[in-house]
Amino acid sequence: MGGVFIMFLAYQFMPFWMSLAVLMIAWFAFVPADLLRQNNPVLNRRLISWFKPIIRKCEIDRISGSSFLISGVLIIDCLFSKEIVSIALLFLAFADPIASFFGIKFGKHKIFGHKSLEGSLAAYVVCVICSFSYLYAMGFEAQRILYFSLVAGFVGAVSELMTFWDLDDNFTLPIFSSIGMLALMYVIPLGIAS
Repeated sequence: MGGVFIMFLAYQFMPFWMSLAVLMIAWFAFVPADLLRQNNPVLNRRLISWFKPIIRKCEIDRISGSSFLISGVLIIDCLFSKEIVSIALLFLAFADPIASFFGIKFGKHKIFGHKSLEGSLAAYVVCVICSFSYLYAMGFEAQRILYFSLVAGFVGAVSELMTFWDLDDNFTLPIFSSIGMLALMYVIPLGIAS
């Protein structure tokens, strides 16, 4: 949560080229090593020992969530507008962990695999709040952003549910929510920020 929010803040306050450069450096520093360790037990043990505080047990023998995260954010950073990327980062920073918390704590109605209706409802509420708050702070018209945010919340919650081909939701959430919000902007245009 904290790391993604720092990415969001950097994206807000750094020039685009600088945030893109930082993401690319992070990708080249981390992702190839993560991929290489999959077939090299010595490298895997060494990297696991170095990154033990941040790597989860389920990631020891598979690609880490951080690689999926950096890859997903790099892709959306290159393809989508600042508003879409910013909202997708907020979804990733807040909706994903809150959906997980509510799903684990209160999830009684499973939807897909380990994902629950309760976690998805929590994700929806957080996505609505994140998209409305960001767009309002950017000066967009309140009525338009209310409609947009109500649907964007659904887009974010559904994106948080989607997992394909064993891809981590740190990858699928920003990608699918960005695609959904781009389509939504054609249906509910936000206009120009004041």
